[in-house]
Parts: sequence; structure tokens; C-alpha cells
Amino acid sequence: MLILGLITLLVFPIPTFLVHFYANKIAPWEILQFDNLNILNVGLGLQFGFVYGVLAYILLKSPVFDKLPAKIDDLVRSMNLNYGDALFLSFCAGFGEELLFRSGVQYYFGVAITSILFVAIHGYLNPMNWRYSLYGLIVLPFILLISLGFSEFGLWFAISAHFAYDAVLFVSMIKQNELQN
Repeated sequence: MLILGLITLLVFPIPTFLVHFYANKIAPWEILQFDNLNILNVGLGLQFGFVYGVLAYILLKSPVFDKLPAKIDDLVRSMNLNYGDALFLSFCAGFGEELLFRSGVQYYFGVAITSILFVAIHGYLNPMNWRYSLYGLIVLPFILLISLGFSEFGLWFAISAHFAYDAVLFVSMIKQNELQN
């Protein structure tokens, strides 16, 4: 699983860097928006991701999600993650996926299509399983708001929000697993 995290961190941004460099003459350091990396944007992203992550976790504990064929917390339990792994994977997903989707795909397809595509690629808009789709409808507003926040606050808002959301879910599921054992 940690190898997948590294792939997400290091490989996912490459298409964004290449397409922007060759098609738009935008250098990778411009895409990374280091000039927009500040405590306000990161802090807003962390707060937003944390709050939405807590809400999503509470909703995931509702009985309607008990019958998912592959529950997310079962998947996390099977990975035997520790808290450091959870934070690492959360950072990898936040950084790699936001560079690919917000800085790359969203540039060409806009907020709505990119957000729906993001949720669908993660398997949460599944016409064969309405429970997955229900979770997708919980996640979709978060992704839409990250996409809008990217336009207003920049890449580091989106990365930090995504990181915080994933970290809350991973850490909560690890903690729940520890309490059950």
C-alpha cells in the first residue's frame, strides 16, 4: 500500500506537469503555486477537510452502510496501517491527486465534470451498488467545494483539505480497529 502511496505522490503529477509545460508553456514550479503557499490557505484547507472528514465518518457509521460488500473500514483494517502510514498515505493522495485533478483535469474540463470524474474514478458513483453511490453523494459536495476552493485559494488549500479529510478517515478507522481488538 505504501508503494501505491509513492506512485500517487510521484507519478500522478507527471501528466499535469507535461501537458501544461508543452501545451501551455507553464513551468512545474508555477503549477505548484509556491507563491500561494501560506498559513491562511493551508489552515482553511485543513479545517475544511477535518470538519468534512468528521461528518463523513459519522455518516459512514450509519446502518445503511453496514451492507457494503467491501466496507472502507474493513479495507483499512486489512492494510494494517499505523498512524504514520495513515498520515503518509493521506499526504500522498492529497498532493498527487490534487495536482492531477485540480491543476490538470480541472484546467480543461471545469469544476463540475472534474469533480464527478474524481468521485466516479474512486468507485463511489456505482450504478450497481446504491450504497456506494450514496457515499459518492456524500463525498461529491466536498470535492466540488475543494474544486471551487482551488480557484479561490489555490492548490495548497486543495491539498491540505484533501489531506485532512483522508487523515481523519484513516485515523478514525485505525482507532476504531484498535478499540475492537
